[in-house]
Amino acid sequence: MALLNFKKRDSAAPQTVNPQVEAFLQGYSIEVMPRTAAKVDDFRDLLPAGTRVYIAHIEGTPIEEMVETAKRINGEGFEVMPHFPARIIKDEATLADWIARYQGEANVKEALLLAGGVAKPHGDFHSSMQLLEAGLFDKAGFTNLNVAGHPEGNKDIDPSGGTKLVDEALQWKQKFSERTDASMALATQFAFEAKPIIEWADAVKAAGVDIPIHIGIAGPAKLQTLIKFAIACGVGPSLKVLQKRAMDVSKLLLPYEPTDVLTELAAHKAANPDFNITKVHFFPLGGIKTNANWAINNGGASAKPVNS
Repeated sequence: MALLNFKKRDSAAPQTVNPQVEAFLQGYSIEVMPRTAAKVDDFRDLLPAGTRVYIAHIEGTPIEEMVETAKRINGEGFEVMPHFPARIIKDEATLADWIARYQGEANVKEALLLAGGVAKPHGDFHSSMQLLEAGLFDKAGFTNLNVAGHPEGNKDIDPSGGTKLVDEALQWKQKFSERTDASMALATQFAFEAKPIIEWADAVKAAGVDIPIHIGIAGPAKLQTLIKFAIACGVGPSLKVLQKRAMDVSKLLLPYEPTDVLTELAAHKAANPDFNITKVHFFPLGGIKTNANWAINNGGASAKPVNS
């Protein structure tokens, strides 16, 4: 895999684009935090029109910073989907306040609901299902309510390493999707290998869960950075892809790119149009500009920025 020089690629003639990858990247989403968003002068220089931008809410980030970031990105013309991590929301009054702030100050109509990577809940909530059960998002007229998906399980939910509780939660979310007015999707943790992703997605469908899947993909980054995040986030079986790469001296110093996994997933989608993975969600672990430039170089019209 060749070393990517983003500045040279930006000014060079466009490279050949895989049409299957271009189709698969249509409508991709990407994740930022307030501090990373602040480093971007204008998201319209990087992202296609209508891109959904998730805003990750890390423990300790003031809600004011989250809302201000949402307002800024919405003002540049992008869909904004902030995280609502259940375990850092003290009570229903706090949840109602956050919803009102996002809606009133930043015109937010979408939310990603998740438990959150906090061991001890700050208050009444410990799961995304409790947030949904509160009914406040439906009451506020939110149009999209995404929830977490776990292609490789989640040891926070199933400490034994199985998938029993994760599977039960998926069934509950499926039933909720049938009674809410909002559209729902499963936004997943990132993984690095296509075959286990495909097997998991097929199993989800076979279990009667028809919520569309937005597959989490790690953007280009240094190998050491990805391994650190993968271990911290509990990525399991596909971590061996990174470990194998780390053993190859010829690749050790080169940045990881998601080309292989996305090419394989895109080919599977092209051969199976009813495949339940419908969108790509990027985790820009090597930086949002690096990730966006990779998409621009590999996504053709699907990734053409607004200002281009």
